Amino acid sequence: MKRRINYNEIVFNSFNTTLMVLFSVVMLYPFWNTIAVSFNEAVDTIRGGITLFPRRFTLQNYRLVFSTGTIFNAFFVSVARTVINVVTNVFFTSMIAYVLSRPNFVFRKSFTVILVISMYINAGLIPTYFLIKNLRLLNTFWVYIIPSMVSAFNFLVIRTFLKSIPESIIESVRIDGGSDFVIFFKIILPLSKPVLATVALFVAVGAWNSWFDTLIYASSKVNLHTLQYKLMEFLQSSQAQSRGAGDIGAMALSKSSNMVTPVSIRAAITVIAATPIILVYPFIQRYFVIGMNLGGVKE
Repeated sequence: MKRRINYNEIVFNSFNTTLMVLFSVVMLYPFWNTIAVSFNEAVDTIRGGITLFPRRFTLQNYRLVFSTGTIFNAFFVSVARTVINVVTNVFFTSMIAYVLSRPNFVFRKSFTVILVISMYINAGLIPTYFLIKNLRLLNTFWVYIIPSMVSAFNFLVIRTFLKSIPESIIESVRIDGGSDFVIFFKIILPLSKPVLATVALFVAVGAWNSWFDTLIYASSKVNLHTLQYKLMEFLQSSQAQSRGAGDIGAMALSKSSNMVTPVSIRAAITVIAATPIILVYPFIQRYFVIGMNLGGVKE
């Protein structure tokens, strides 16, 4: 039997495909252009016209960024901070979410209200600084870890997901003599992989991109500087040198191939900072949509 052609479906699919392609181009072009600028000679970049590919290829921008020996230590600090933040935040937040998702826990509503209030009301920067100081966390690596162990928003996402797990599964483990720890480690965590992967991505991106806490709490300890803080310092330094160099037009007329500008340094810094997260994202992408759909905050 010959299938009847549905012109409405063809028009819709064509329009939808075209719209998605254009949307993808709009989203990808700025980052691709940043990559092209980062590999282009700085003076040539000032002239403009760089689109998809570098006009005069060079590695000078990256050489200058990596020329300082502290950049590798900062990279190690950022990686260690991100990994530990992800593990501790996901573990402790999911444990709290499990306890407060159980209907037999008496104070679940009171503790939930306290956590939700903390999302909207905080003491402010100065009281927080004195709290960190009194806890003797200033200029220590733990200032990156302890304040980030629990997240109220992530708690709501995980708790909403845990409420979708049938109570019969948990009761069957209890009948077999399983404790809450057995239920949490052998039932809850394995079933919660999608939402935990989603939360892990949130925490990883936040920890990797953070630099303000380094400025406030650990700026005097060079060995505790994170990659983002170092790159921010580097960018500010290049901008100051650019202002001291005089007229930008005079810089553009210069033929020096070793010259760098804030635009070229900014592009190289953006690529360096974004690459690790981009490399990690494909490994947890399949969990991301599932986790957001199942763990979306509905309350």
